[in-house]
Amino acid sequence: MKYLAIRRCAITKKKKIITPDDKISAISVAGRGPVITGDNHKKNADNSNFAVVGIGASAGGLGAFEAFFSAMPPGVETGMAFVLVQHLAPDHKSILAELVKRYTRMKVFEVEDAMKVQPDCAYIIPPNKDMAFLNGTLHLMEPSSPRGMRLPIDFFFRSLAQDQRERSICIVLSGTGNDGMHGIRAVKGEGGMVMAQSPDSTEYDGMPRSAIATGLVDYILTPQQMPEQLIAYVKNAFGKGLVPSAASEVKAENALKKIFIILRSFTGHDFSHYKSNTISRRVERRMMVNKIETLENYVQYIQKKPEEVEALFRDLLIGVTNFFRDAEAFENFDKNIVESVLSKKPSGTALRVWVSGCSTGEEAYSIAIIFQEHLERLKGSCQIQIFATDIDARAIEAARAGIYPASIAADISPERLSRFFTHNPEDGTFRIKKIIRDMLIFSEQSLIKDPPFSKIDIISCRNLLIYMDGELQKKIIPMFHYALNASGYLFLGNSESIGDFADLFSVIDRKWKLYQRKDITACSGAHARASIMTPMAERDFAAKRSRENVAAAKISIREMTERELLLQYAPPCVIVNERGDILYIHGRTGKYLEPSPGEAGVNVLKMAREGLRYELTSALHKAAANNAPVSYPGLKVKTNGNFTNVDLKVRPLPLPCAEGSPALFMIILEDGGETALENYIKKEDAGSPPDGGELAKINELELRLKAKEEYLRSTLEEMETSNEELKSANEELQSVNEELQSANEELETSKEELQSVNEELSTVNTELQQKVADLSRVNNDMNNLLAGTNIGTLFLDHQLRVRRFTPAVRRVINLISADIGRPISDIVCKIKGYADLVYDTRTVLDTLIPKESEVQTPDGQWYQMRIQPYRTMENVIEGAVITFSEITEIKRIKGLL
Repeated sequence: MKYLAIRRCAITKKKKIITPDDKISAISVAGRGPVITGDNHKKNADNSNFAVVGIGASAGGLGAFEAFFSAMPPGVETGMAFVLVQHLAPDHKSILAELVKRYTRMKVFEVEDAMKVQPDCAYIIPPNKDMAFLNGTLHLMEPSSPRGMRLPIDFFFRSLAQDQRERSICIVLSGTGNDGMHGIRAVKGEGGMVMAQSPDSTEYDGMPRSAIATGLVDYILTPQQMPEQLIAYVKNAFGKGLVPSAASEVKAENALKKIFIILRSFTGHDFSHYKSNTISRRVERRMMVNKIETLENYVQYIQKKPEEVEALFRDLLIGVTNFFRDAEAFENFDKNIVESVLSKKPSGTALRVWVSGCSTGEEAYSIAIIFQEHLERLKGSCQIQIFATDIDARAIEAARAGIYPASIAADISPERLSRFFTHNPEDGTFRIKKIIRDMLIFSEQSLIKDPPFSKIDIISCRNLLIYMDGELQKKIIPMFHYALNASGYLFLGNSESIGDFADLFSVIDRKWKLYQRKDITACSGAHARASIMTPMAERDFAAKRSRENVAAAKISIREMTERELLLQYAPPCVIVNERGDILYIHGRTGKYLEPSPGEAGVNVLKMAREGLRYELTSALHKAAANNAPVSYPGLKVKTNGNFTNVDLKVRPLPLPCAEGSPALFMIILEDGGETALENYIKKEDAGSPPDGGELAKINELELRLKAKEEYLRSTLEEMETSNEELKSANEELQSVNEELQSANEELETSKEELQSVNEELSTVNTELQQKVADLSRVNNDMNNLLAGTNIGTLFLDHQLRVRRFTPAVRRVINLISADIGRPISDIVCKIKGYADLVYDTRTVLDTLIPKESEVQTPDGQWYQMRIQPYRTMENVIEGAVITFSEITEIKRIKGLL
């Protein structure tokens, strides 16, 4: 079955017929099958080869929904099923099913649990439910998140992506918030297609803008444009094969190689060693989006359209991730690795973690949270430094921000959510707290071309190797070994393993892919460097690994050694590799070898006694270079103050090993007879004639001179080897430099953030100062207005305490500035024969009926007193207003005085 998901909101303002809680949500579609019309409907109802569409309505009405379906080709059944996912208040009874029937001839249902989806029907989510899609059936679930944090669209999109994979499609339409943003990442991660409504055509643009900001949207269209594009895409994607059957595999492979070249030229990243079927699916999906039928035409298209190269690059980088993905794997990581590593770290030292392929940061922050929990529990002072890297600049930017939608509540426990995140109620997002953020350094880095980090305690590389072929994995695994400290840990994804590198890592947990680095000399580091850096280091790897390989086969070496010695009358011998490291000793070699001073070692060249070392070095080097036996007869070796004649032979050992195994050599040390020089000296002492002795002496001296020259030559080659090791050390320094550059980028980002915050604070401060000035001006105007009217006015609160008064009221009531806040009953009133001011004021507040009366002061002045409620602009009663208007002259004119 093929499926598609769409979110919808009205773009035309009509009479409001849906409550404000009915926010637009999503449409989901998946594929396109045969058009079903008329009498064929029942016959095809059980056919799974049709499209499923989920659609929602906004609070503003059904205008967009109507626009979407009005654009469908008239007179033809859709051949799709529609599923509406929307936000509803838990106690709200939805009438959307009745409203949808006005715009379509399809059957409309409110979803019931385990309802099977059929073509040419519309399905609407009921209130207070989450909905998932599985095997052509809609399942209702009780919401696990509290109201205000629920994101049912993300939930539905994820289930759609997991069920339909590359055949899933989702469309995000008008609505507020960012629901659906993580869901479309899941759909794109499986190779599906995403549409979004153009923000300028929406009534509420929050959700479309959030979707577009991810960079994952394939089409940005108005509702009227979507049906045509949708039908064309589904027809192209599922109506026939993506690559014509007539195209040969060779042509397709050549076209993919050209795409790799173009990508490398534009982006600097090489995808040629990524798994071909993964790359092919992403390329084919881009072909569907652009309605291109052949790979050759697509190659020509991306050569002319650099923006399409960027779009393909983003598609290739999409990875599905979330907090504590595979929760049981993180539990085992927490249990088996974290506490062990922290307990071994001395107080005050730094623990270094490398999260490779961190995407938008969820995995890196998950690991940081686990470490922080242990630090709080153990009360340790260890500094945690986590390097999180990815080649996707957009993903790194999002990870640095550390802001995530409310849907993460489905992956994180409420306790962790409250401890390590700050909730923003305005947009429903969660921001990682500073204590966790400070542990991480985010940086752009390519595992393939950039130097690795070094001296790392833990490497987490989950669900990245599955996208790479075997050849690239064989370079990356040794590189991880090189980057790790002794006994460091490697954390891989559930579908990944170390492959053929069991000699580099031991298994901690085979099910959850936890490995520990084996401390097996420097050969692994050389191999890692050889894998990604220098060819000479790669040649050096075979020699450095010889000790481990031979140690694993001691029994067979011993048998072959004894067999060879029997052929040579079993003289003392030593088995070494081409660098002279001793692997096996047979017989008594004390006359020829002795432990060297300083640190204990097992190198035969350092243990050789005086008179043997130079010739042994030369012979071993010559035998390794020519793969042929070398002999030096008649050497004089100093033994306990005397010199012993020794015949030295070095022979390559013919081991039946696989190609690329290290070469081994047998050093045979055999007592020799008198040399020609010794015979000559004896004859000279005895007075015998030379008889050619002088010539023999010259020949022997020439041989010794030649041996010295060969020793010098071998010494020079050793210096070249040391130079190569220095180059490797320089490359390691480059890795450290990369770390410093990453830290510098983080500091620059923090500086920019602080500058931005400072600018915002300056803007807010300016606005506040302006508001203070405005308030001061309004206050002055009001004071002057009240004083200029010459009407005594008194403002009281609910408890009849003085809030404000004008100067004129002092002629009636003895008020001073210090009386503000005092009850009016405590203040002397100058009115003759009137003691009911408090009672009358309370009556007005109770009945809200104004009261008027004429009162007289002791000096004979008459006033019109009016008591009325004090109303705010929101029509809220917050006290009473008493005014005193002088009417003495009016009474005199009327003859009342």
